[in-house]
Amino acid sequence: MAAPDTTAASDHCGGRCSDILPPGQNGNATLAQILLNQAFGTQPAHAEDQLGPYAGLATGYRGLTDATVNTFFNDASFGVPADQVASTEKPAGRSDVTIVRDKKTGVPHITGTTRYGTEFGAGYAAAQDRLWLMDVFRHVGRGRLTSFAGGAPANQGLEQQFYRNAPYTEADLQAQIDNAVAHNGARGQQALADVKAYLDGINAYIDASDSGRYFPGEYVLTGHKDSITNAGTIEHFRITDLVALASVIGSLFGSGGGGEVNNALSLLAAQARYGVEEGTKVWESFRERNDPEAVLTVHNGERFPYGTKPADPQGEALPDTGSVTTEPLVYDRTGSAATATAESTSAAAAQTVLGSARRGMSNALVVSGKHTAGGHPIAVFGPQTGYFAPQLLMLQEIQGPGISARGASFAGLSMYVELGRGQDYAWSATTSGQDIIDTYAVELCQDDHHYLYRGTCTAMEKVEQKNAWKPTTADGTAAGSYTMRVWRTKYGPVEYRATVGGKKVAYTTLRSSYLHEADSIIGFQMLNDPDFVKGPEDFQRAAQHINYTFNWFYADSQHTAYYNSGDNPVRASGVDAEFPVWARPAYEWRNWDPAGNTADYTPPSAHPHSVDQDYYISWNNKQAEEYTTAPWGNGSVHRGNLLDDRVKKLVAAGGVTRARLVQAMADAGLADLRAEDVLPRLLQVIDSAPVTDSTAAAAVSKLRAWVTAGARRAETSAGAKKYADADAIRILDAWWPLLVEAEFRPGLGTDLYTAITRNLPVDEAPSAGHGPTGSHAGSSFQYGWWSYVDKDVRAVLGESVRGPLARTYCGDGSLAACRDILIGTLKEAAGKTAAQVYPGDEQCAAGDQWCADSIVHRTLGGIKHGKIGWQNRPTYQQVVEFTSHR
Repeated sequence: MAAPDTTAASDHCGGRCSDILPPGQNGNATLAQILLNQAFGTQPAHAEDQLGPYAGLATGYRGLTDATVNTFFNDASFGVPADQVASTEKPAGRSDVTIVRDKKTGVPHITGTTRYGTEFGAGYAAAQDRLWLMDVFRHVGRGRLTSFAGGAPANQGLEQQFYRNAPYTEADLQAQIDNAVAHNGARGQQALADVKAYLDGINAYIDASDSGRYFPGEYVLTGHKDSITNAGTIEHFRITDLVALASVIGSLFGSGGGGEVNNALSLLAAQARYGVEEGTKVWESFRERNDPEAVLTVHNGERFPYGTKPADPQGEALPDTGSVTTEPLVYDRTGSAATATAESTSAAAAQTVLGSARRGMSNALVVSGKHTAGGHPIAVFGPQTGYFAPQLLMLQEIQGPGISARGASFAGLSMYVELGRGQDYAWSATTSGQDIIDTYAVELCQDDHHYLYRGTCTAMEKVEQKNAWKPTTADGTAAGSYTMRVWRTKYGPVEYRATVGGKKVAYTTLRSSYLHEADSIIGFQMLNDPDFVKGPEDFQRAAQHINYTFNWFYADSQHTAYYNSGDNPVRASGVDAEFPVWARPAYEWRNWDPAGNTADYTPPSAHPHSVDQDYYISWNNKQAEEYTTAPWGNGSVHRGNLLDDRVKKLVAAGGVTRARLVQAMADAGLADLRAEDVLPRLLQVIDSAPVTDSTAAAAVSKLRAWVTAGARRAETSAGAKKYADADAIRILDAWWPLLVEAEFRPGLGTDLYTAITRNLPVDEAPSAGHGPTGSHAGSSFQYGWWSYVDKDVRAVLGESVRGPLARTYCGDGSLAACRDILIGTLKEAAGKTAAQVYPGDEQCAAGDQWCADSIVHRTLGGIKHGKIGWQNRPTYQQVVEFTSHR
């Protein structure tokens, strides 16, 4: 007997809503499935069925039509047609909720007749699909991963990465919940009820899977369960676990700013090199706070001043040269990891495992209906949350009283859809990175663990987490232990020690979302509520309740909109957010209350926002004019230009379709930013005289042909695992770091050059294991010196440069000398073999260029997946065009 069609909610997408989230919906596997996967590569059902379509777009996008979009995406319509129902379940025997899964993807479609039942079903489905991952991250959020999952270097790195930023006690976690509920009236009470129902659903699945022995096999591999006797326990989830989870997600994706100590060190290096006045000008030119050539998301001329440089900076607390030391985090190591090598390996592992998630995030392309073929807005957007197995996000549809949405949510926080679509609107986000983190210099008194707080010598609070692990099948490490220790002050956790003017200080890090990870739940609740969101202004009001630093985008059948979220603290007059300041009342955030870490925040009207702009693009670029607190690298060349150039052309031509906008995204996702936007200028310098050297001439010819062909890192054909312009790509990969160093190090000097590379890495090509995202991470070209090279070379060519560098570096401004530098480094690069450029790693043989670029889903559980070809795009992605409105 066929199950009924579960479509019940109003759906105004007309079959034009699609999405994709690789590798697959199913992130749980039994012990038997894990062993089969490891032995034979066998995949559990729906574990990687979205990986093939996702990967296929890289070679299939050129021939894309609206009719074939769902060859590479899922149909994201509400409900499941009767002939596509794979299973129907009443979780825990409840009569008020049904979970239907579709045949193609196994996505849960949760329909409840009561609010409690709906949220119970959401929790049950989340545990069905991501229980192990949820368990991992609740332990990461508490700094207890190694005790739970073993002492592998990656586990050590993960817990260390987050513990310093959010060293919360159980009381802190509970207080966040209490505060979020208390300050949000009826919606706060509803959120609390939703969370409790969601937890009941998670725990009901834990009990059912335990008694039925179909719980995730990782529990056996890490010694928590016995596969024969079923002895051992899987701990129930508590409400504070969800706050611990949220602290990890907030730290990864929604906490822009910081880095003030490194900024100070590079400023001091510039001043040491050039003197205070000239050195400051040099530093500011590299910082590009408000570069007039930067690509903008709000490009209609509106200005949103925030974080601008004060005319007369006050309260700066720059360290004495050579005095800065990092505050130790790990103490009393024992066992096989008790070496400095192990500690550095752990730090590297943290960067490798989640570096791409934290660094390279998300893009959006949204076009107004005035410029589309159908007269309705079109959006192609989604977050880049890194490539993991299982994925951090999970898909779901939730329909119940006051909730109607389909999309993606972070595992363990899926009581609401966080990025997705409602009945007649869709929304998504990119990481914005504006500065909500400040560094304070607290003056020490009495000893190294007391500081002056508003004139009183005050003891720091010591927060510790002891971890010990036994050897496990999963990670193969020997037994060991260590303690993580963080010293907390009213001004946040201690991160560095130094002297300032001879006085001993501790540098602390204070972010506005510290102790407030739970607050954003209200905004997500609103986004899921069809009675709340009825247009772009409602969407913006919902996004205003999200305190993480995100760019939010919206589309319905008539309107588009944008809003930049985050609790932007109102700083004291004269404080420069780029540098550490003294921890004194005059320099604190306005009306700051350390008891709950609350302050005055800039009003919504001061945040970049817009409705019905001709188009919006975002790839973590600058939001708007004078919004100057973005990360380093927002200059004349940014990967946002790859989207802006393509969408601008589509809008100018008119008649934009879903397929054309997907093609623009996919084409930008294969482009080498350096080759498209900087290499033509480099070739122009080289062309200023005949190239007589045969090696250099051959290299120039290959590079020029590649630029003419589109400057893409594209396979010759689907599945070929070889690039069409392999030699040119190899040459540029080898050339870029050589030319940057040769161009800038002589003028800057070694100390300043090195200091600036700590603020902004030189390169982030797909295969650049030395870059900020590491190897096999997908996301590329977010961080690099492309803007510096572009501005410097244009100056050498005598072109007009808005917002130029303070000096000309290539050949000291001489065209002939600059050309010699380029020719010399190009010859060196052309002589490097593929094995030298792509040295190989645990995934790839030396010299395998395609493999070096390839995307690897890093395992957070027992199931592994195969590599896919490189493309620079979101992990979860929607393609939407609503045809009607309520």
